[in-house]
Amino acid sequence: MGTIHLFRKSQRSLVGKLTHEFRLVAADRRSWKILLFGAINLICIGFLLMWCSSTNSIALTAYTYLTIFDLFSLVTCLISYWVMMKKPSPVYSFGFERFEVLAVFASTVLAQLGALFILKESAERFLEQPEIHTGRLLVGTFVALFFNLFTMLSIRNKPFAYVSEAASTSWLQEHVADLSRSICGIIPGLSSIFLPRMNPFVLIDIAGALALCITYMLIEINNYFAVDTASAIAIALMTFGTMYPMSVYSGKVLLQTTPPHVIGQLDKLLREVSTLDGVLEVRNEHFWTLGFGTLAGSVHVRIRRDANEQMVLAHVTNRLYTLVSTLTVQIFKDDWIRPTLSSVPIANNILNLSDHHVIPMPSLKAADNLHPVTSTPAKPSSPPPEFSFNTPGKNVSPVILLNTQTRPYGLGFNHGSTPYSTVLNQGFGIPGMGATQGFRTGFTNVPSRYGTNAHGQPRP
Repeated sequence: MGTIHLFRKSQRSLVGKLTHEFRLVAADRRSWKILLFGAINLICIGFLLMWCSSTNSIALTAYTYLTIFDLFSLVTCLISYWVMMKKPSPVYSFGFERFEVLAVFASTVLAQLGALFILKESAERFLEQPEIHTGRLLVGTFVALFFNLFTMLSIRNKPFAYVSEAASTSWLQEHVADLSRSICGIIPGLSSIFLPRMNPFVLIDIAGALALCITYMLIEINNYFAVDTASAIAIALMTFGTMYPMSVYSGKVLLQTTPPHVIGQLDKLLREVSTLDGVLEVRNEHFWTLGFGTLAGSVHVRIRRDANEQMVLAHVTNRLYTLVSTLTVQIFKDDWIRPTLSSVPIANNILNLSDHHVIPMPSLKAADNLHPVTSTPAKPSSPPPEFSFNTPGKNVSPVILLNTQTRPYGLGFNHGSTPYSTVLNQGFGIPGMGATQGFRTGFTNVPSRYGTNAHGQPRP
């Protein structure tokens, strides 16, 4: 039998959770204005869609899609208020700021999909152009323009305001900026309105309304119905060009990339951190955009063994907190141990040497047995020395260091006892720890440098 939970909470459905969160947002007085504009927006969209059907104008339909985008922006503004009310939870430890990023990304992508739909419908209309009725065309244009501008200028939409300033400029903004510089050169008082760059949403609303006014005049004068399709294509291209930089910027935030404009500042702060007292290394640093204007990051800091962890943590956090609001710092002390030689068996965690090692010790015999010119014994029966200097005599007693540790390498070498018929020159024969002149290997199949060749025959 399973466990019986007497006071188990009932699980809410998705609709129940959404209803609960909507009531939480609606309880705030700041959201009442947004809800009012949302209701008016729905009514306006309904009228515009009816006028699009009666006029048979694809250009007015493309302009109506901008009003639908205004509805998405109002929903994004509500999500922004909801994010400010919510606190981080164990599931969402960084908070809910990424929800408004996702809302901006979804709104801009849906606007671009609507523009692609208009382009497809316009391509079909070029083959068979229908008749356009201008009865409600101009009325629908001014109603949509008034409501769009009134919504954009009356409600402070924090997510879209940030994205429109942080994202790269669209081609429409660049062309209008060039034109504005020429106009402001004649009338300097307009520089505060047109420069440095206009609001992209206001710009596209005005440009779309201007295209519809030109369409209305040409149809009324010459019955030139193809201009309606051309205006629809122009509005769709302006919509796509305006929304694309915003969707790219919000998409990079969702992918947790580092903003390009803060990379130089982060590098400067990391260099300052690496010069702090006790800090040996700064590694595994990763910084990303958590939300609009919010940076998060993590970094590993290696410090000296005698350094104060809390002091270093406080200094590192103080340096990086000016730019990174959500920061995770992992402090670990240096655990590197200098390997040393000893006459006792070597520990497994210090060195990993071969089974036997021969370390020559200096001869303790009296100096009168040595030749005054060379260091070899001056006996007439001894063979000629291999070197004219620094060659140990035959009475040198080797010291053997035993190590029962097995080598973890499977290289196929013959690990046996080191042949003691060979001796080492001055210095140690351990790789990397002394002179290697006259080094004798411990492998039986490898030819010696001054002994025998590969076939065991003495060298001349």
